[in-house]
Amino acid sequence: MRFISCHVDTHADRILDILNEAILNSTALYDYKPRTLESMRAWFMTKASNSFPVIGLEDDAGVLLGFASYGTFRAFPAYKYSVEHSVYVHKDHRGKGIGLALMQRLIAMARENAVHVLIGGIDIENTGSIALHEKLGFTHAGTIRQAGFKFGRWLDLGFYQLILDTPEVPVDG
Repeated sequence: MRFISCHVDTHADRILDILNEAILNSTALYDYKPRTLESMRAWFMTKASNSFPVIGLEDDAGVLLGFASYGTFRAFPAYKYSVEHSVYVHKDHRGKGIGLALMQRLIAMARENAVHVLIGGIDIENTGSIALHEKLGFTHAGTIRQAGFKFGRWLDLGFYQLILDTPEVPVDG
C-alpha cells in the first residue's frame, strides 16, 4: 500500500463510489442522495483553492482503498486554525488499519500546515469511527442531539477534537 495525493481526474470516480455507498447505507454522511461527478469536481476545486489536502491509500494494483481530507470548519476568520476532517474507507477494506493510517498521515499534514484543532463530526452510533478517533487522542467535545434525520430516525452528532501544538506563533487577522 502507498499514500497518494488524490486528483479529480484520477480519483473522483472511486471517491464517489466510497462516498455514495456510505450515503446510501450508513449514517457516516448525513446526506440522502448519491453525489455526482460534477459535485466532486467542485469539491476538488474547493480543496485546491484553499490548499486543503486530499490524500488516499492505494493497494499495489493502484486501487484507492480509502481517502481523507480536511476543510473549513466555520467560515469566520478567527476559525482559521481549526479544520473539520473526514476519512472514508471502501466497504470491502474496513477494519484493516486503512482509516488509522490515513488519519495519522492527515494529522501529520495538519501539523505541517499549522492547523491547531482537527474536528470530526461523527454519528454517535458509529462506534468504529469513535474508537478510531479516541485511539488517535481525539476527545469528545460535545453532542448535538437529534441533529439529523435519516432512515426514519433522529441522529445525534458527536464532535471529537484533537488539539495540536501548532502554530508556533498564532496571529489575529
